Amino acid sequence: MGESGQLRPGPAQLDQARPDQARPDEAQPDQAQPDQAQPDAPPDTAAIRHEFALERYRYLLQQIQAVNENAHRFLALYQTLATALVTAALALFVGYRKWDLTADTARGGVIGLLTLVTVVAAFTGTLIVVGALAWLDYRHEECDITDEIVGPGFRKRPRPGNFLRWYETYVVLFILVSVLTMWVLAAVFLLPAMR
Repeated sequence: MGESGQLRPGPAQLDQARPDQARPDEAQPDQAQPDQAQPDAPPDTAAIRHEFALERYRYLLQQIQAVNENAHRFLALYQTLATALVTAALALFVGYRKWDLTADTARGGVIGLLTLVTVVAAFTGTLIVVGALAWLDYRHEECDITDEIVGPGFRKRPRPGNFLRWYETYVVLFILVSVLTMWVLAAVFLLPAMR
């Protein structure tokens, strides 16, 4: 029974329905199913634009996520290499007499290792800054798409003036401070002690 208490028509009654009220699972010969495109029908350009924008939006979100993950990878790379190089410099400082190295050679080795740390820091900092610029570009493109598809102002555009809220700023500052600290400590304590 239907909700109003009337009997629902069975399969026999549906077969006897009027031709203009054909069953939905039986297509009339002159009518195409809604999901089947007619060969000579023009494509719906609005639907194609919408689908393309949606795919582009998904791609942009993936790229933004990748940029965010890369900053953490670059920081881990810097921490690993800096730790290994500074450990080598300290080992050189502690063991250069046992290894029968001259003080000048040991000082040159410590300076060389700290120079390598500086190069790694510069490379990592450059990658993080470039990643932040790429993130800005992706976010602007994301805002363009949402302005067109959803409506203007759906997403606020990023402002470079908000860089104090970005964690990349503090990662780059950490790298800069750590390299300066290594050089100052080496100049004040390690190099003068190597005579």
